[in-house]
Amino acid sequence: MKAGLIQLSSSDDPVANLAVTRDLIAQAAAQGAGFVLTPEVTNCVSQDRAHQEHVLQTEGEDITLAGLRETAQDLGIWLSIGSLGIKTQDADGRFANRSFLIDPSGQIVARYDKIHMFDVDVSATETFRESAGYRPGERAVVATTSFAKIGLTICYDLRFAYLHRALAQAGADILIVPAAFSPVTGAAHWEPLLRARAIETGCYVLAAAQTGTHPIKHGKPRQTHGHSMVISPWGEVLVNMGSETGTAVVDLDLAEVAKSRQRIPALTHDRPFEGP
Repeated sequence: MKAGLIQLSSSDDPVANLAVTRDLIAQAAAQGAGFVLTPEVTNCVSQDRAHQEHVLQTEGEDITLAGLRETAQDLGIWLSIGSLGIKTQDADGRFANRSFLIDPSGQIVARYDKIHMFDVDVSATETFRESAGYRPGERAVVATTSFAKIGLTICYDLRFAYLHRALAQAGADILIVPAAFSPVTGAAHWEPLLRARAIETGCYVLAAAQTGTHPIKHGKPRQTHGHSMVISPWGEVLVNMGSETGTAVVDLDLAEVAKSRQRIPALTHDRPFEGP
């Protein structure tokens, strides 16, 4: 299986973002990718709650979801929509940060709502309160495809090793980590965390990311780290896309998953222990 990563610098305009995303997906498919992955918040990068309320839609109405389902069907590919900001029926009006796995007929095979919310003070000038606008998910998801079992995560989930271990122990061969990582934390932690999750689980880790200075018209500006990556089950960096938008295609050999787990069968070595 050839996998294609899409690296975006999405704006706060879902209509414009959809056109760019569909073009890059087509480019990856033209290079032979049968499984294509987009980053977190593919449809809209924005921290302006009023603007999000204006442009985000419910799952049934979302133009990005409908358009990319059509793209997957037209191209006959598996498609991971890293995540979309989706309106919910929650009484407090919070959105869902939701990932979708689409099959080659355009059907939704799996959904995953981001569990861990990015509520941090990175620096004196960079503060995030994801839980103010998004409600956390409550269920881990492993999806079965024609070529592998896939564990779904999103961005900040990367820091929680137990989630990825649980996904691998539930059968995942591939872990996906779509992201919009901060430039500060990305420079320090992005690659080592991705490699650690691959090494700990013996999974391929596929991480499509947002990058650069985003063309945002409403609210404060946003920058993201980029460096979309593919990590082998042995922890090797197979792809690093740097900071430019575009596509990258890589061959995945699922036999490497079994091989790495045979060499280091850590997923079978859990032992109970008393608390500290």
